[in-house]
Amino acid sequence: MKTEVIEKEKVVEKEKNKDKKESKNVILEKEEELVCPICKSKNIIKDYERAEIVCADCGCVLQQNLFDTGPEWRAFDHEQRVKRSRVGAPITYTIHDKGLSTVIDWRNKDSYGKDISAERRAQLYRLRKWQRRIRVSDASERNLAYALSELDRIASKLGLPRNVRENAAILYRGAVEKGLIRGRSIEGVAAAALYAACRICKVPRTLDEIAEVSRVDRKEIGRTYRFLTRELNIKLAPTSPIDYVPRFASELNLPGEVESKAIAILQKASEKGLTSGRGPTGVAAAAIYIASVLHGTRRTQREVADVAGVTEVTIRNRYKELTEHLDIDVTL
Repeated sequence: MKTEVIEKEKVVEKEKNKDKKESKNVILEKEEELVCPICKSKNIIKDYERAEIVCADCGCVLQQNLFDTGPEWRAFDHEQRVKRSRVGAPITYTIHDKGLSTVIDWRNKDSYGKDISAERRAQLYRLRKWQRRIRVSDASERNLAYALSELDRIASKLGLPRNVRENAAILYRGAVEKGLIRGRSIEGVAAAALYAACRICKVPRTLDEIAEVSRVDRKEIGRTYRFLTRELNIKLAPTSPIDYVPRFASELNLPGEVESKAIAILQKASEKGLTSGRGPTGVAAAAIYIASVLHGTRRTQREVADVAGVTEVTIRNRYKELTEHLDIDVTL
């Protein structure tokens, strides 16, 4: 009986301690991704009252002095977020001044949204003109502004994402800082930087595709690319055929299972060394052609060749190699 009474008293004390913690408004959140280095427990909690991350099992303090870097306001849709935000656009390397300079708005409205008089419009026109002039101060900034606009034009025509443009701009800025632009065309260096950024970000584009939308030929882009990688110490692995599969499959309107099958074929081919020494676009095109036939959504060799930018003969040669060495039974 005494032991039962003692156990009941312990339970009551635990409940009282819980009530005390709740009265102090201790806000705790579980952290599933953290692991305690002492007891290897995943029962990690955040104590915002003490600004600490603590292990709930052994009490080890994993981190102190937590700071909430988010805003103090809440927004439930995009309009509220834009209205309540008090900061400008983030820094971007695709603009020569990194987007930090101010710009006079093209709309002839005041801060209340009312129309501006004719006299003020003429004044604003002159201010805009001088503002555009003073944004570019010297020759190096003028060079950078022209090169980044050319880089953005090529990226837009190729439909490249934002991270590729940012990486290409960083590479071009590095070339300018090391004086690698002297004696070379701005368009050629910009196209070569974009080609390198595509390979870094795993969004491959061939030299032919970039040369088609740029103002320089393929030979010059390739030569400048090799020069940049050597001088900037950029080490890139050869492009994998798997990187081309999603884009080719999307342009051919093929379902997801065909894309997955083509990737599986290329993985087996890579293990057996069938992709080394061969053009990645041709191997990717052949794998997509085989996968489309296996899943009953066949595309002709002509259609696949047009999308991949290779010849039908290349697809047939790669097709024969893959089917023979991987023992793939394809009935046409």
